[in-house]
Amino acid sequence: MKRWLVLACSALVVCGAAWAVDAAIEGGHSPAAGVYAPPARDQSTLELAWDNGTRRWSVGWYTGAGSWVGNEFDASTLKTSYVKILKFKMYTRDNWPNQGWDGFRIGFYSFGGGIPGSMLWPTGGSGYFFKPSSGTGHVWVECDIDWVCPSVKFVASEEQFYNYPTCDPFSVDINDTYLGHSWEYYGGTWGPLSTSGDPYQNLMVRVWVETGQEFPGVAPSSIGRVKALYY
Repeated sequence: MKRWLVLACSALVVCGAAWAVDAAIEGGHSPAAGVYAPPARDQSTLELAWDNGTRRWSVGWYTGAGSWVGNEFDASTLKTSYVKILKFKMYTRDNWPNQGWDGFRIGFYSFGGGIPGSMLWPTGGSGYFFKPSSGTGHVWVECDIDWVCPSVKFVASEEQFYNYPTCDPFSVDINDTYLGHSWEYYGGTWGPLSTSGDPYQNLMVRVWVETGQEFPGVAPSSIGRVKALYY
């Protein structure tokens, strides 16, 4: 079943019952996201990302509660046993589908067996509610986390929480090659992020991490060179 409704340019397409879609997508003209330039930091603080920095679609679920999207990252590629997750970042906007910020939930999930698993943070399992307080238009929003992840593999995720159109959308970039690291949780199951027949499927969610962290009973590892796709 196709689950996405594409809105060409900025025109709203009104769907009938036969569409059976679960999300609205907007791709009207907007300034390019660009490559985000973070403030100066020491060499142990890194930004992990899979997107190329330029938005293609803004997406909002019609039913926001229980609707998650996230990117999977593998900290072992950084030659470290543990990382402290400093910030969660998502490219979104305050001017579609409504005017103003509404807020969403953030969570970090385990990743094993090729699919997201249980929620690692927050430990209560319901997600951390975050409402942006600044930024206008298409912007990166940041939420402080400051948490040492107990796994080298994790999924940085957001739950829309509110229903369309009272919500903050997530974004996918203009890369038409799916890199295989973006996921969605909808209807009770995890699966690869999908835009039906649309090739744009790389989620614009990033994390800042600090490597070489010591987890109880484990000595910190040395910091290695950072390779492609880690910004």
